[in-house]
Amino acid sequence: MPTIDLSTPSPAAEGTLEGLPRRLALTLPELRLLAEQAGGAPLPFEIVTPGSGASALESRLGQSRTASEDQAYADALATLHDPAEALAKRGLIVDGRADAGVVGALGLLAKPAVAVDIDLNIDGIRAKAWHRQREGAVATLATTDGVVFELAWFESPHWSAELGRVPTLPEDHVTEESTVPEVIDLPYELLDAGGEAVRSGRVDLLGTIVAHHTGGVLDAAGESIDDSTVTSLVSALVGETRGRLRALVADIDAGGDVVGVVSWVLLADGWRTLRAHQVGDVNRVEVRRVEAAELAATLSPVLAEVTA
Repeated sequence: MPTIDLSTPSPAAEGTLEGLPRRLALTLPELRLLAEQAGGAPLPFEIVTPGSGASALESRLGQSRTASEDQAYADALATLHDPAEALAKRGLIVDGRADAGVVGALGLLAKPAVAVDIDLNIDGIRAKAWHRQREGAVATLATTDGVVFELAWFESPHWSAELGRVPTLPEDHVTEESTVPEVIDLPYELLDAGGEAVRSGRVDLLGTIVAHHTGGVLDAAGESIDDSTVTSLVSALVGETRGRLRALVADIDAGGDVVGVVSWVLLADGWRTLRAHQVGDVNRVEVRRVEAAELAATLSPVLAEVTA
């Protein structure tokens, strides 16, 4: 299988729409019906029937928050139009047969060579996206509520731009100046333990943790940062967090093993990528500012292990 270059998106061919991404908005019932039409192709997520019954505890003490959300989800699904009728009106099912492009996309989702699962949370709004690739083609599925999904399919050269759509911030998202510099590199132990100290309100403990790693936090030039500044930086990394992104890459042809994980954190002024690496026997994390369009480039080293 050829290596896929995600660092530089290729331009669309002039004067033609051939190969450009095609997108469809589908409700969950429509998606399930089309999957059945595609030979019973499995979807990349588990379908759980909400509101299937209250527990004994809920019957005595009232509905839990989770049960109430499940019921609201079930109510939302119940208001949707008949999927067969809706798909026929849109020309996606004709004479009992589903659109060939949709069938191909669902088939690719079911039997890819490479899988990328993305979990995104921005300002408390969570989205899930599933990207599947095989032999020069990609199919994606995404949702924010589990009711309406976007199904898309396209040629691999467009994958870079499609990945960049996932972490693009909403238009109403407000950014502010951050106290975290463009690049810092610090020991993982400091980031982990220091972050937990901030979250638990143990400022006294944070100072002790930082002192244990004196000289271990580096700026973009590789120069060490003083302890007082490090304390402020660790506090900012926790206090400024507005969201997170986690992408898992799996080699399906090799048995579905996860070959790599990419993590981003959304701070006051935008995204930072968290790159784990090792220096000697010390596990470290580089925190570097990135733009949404750089998700493909961040994933490229991981995907290269699978597609090479």
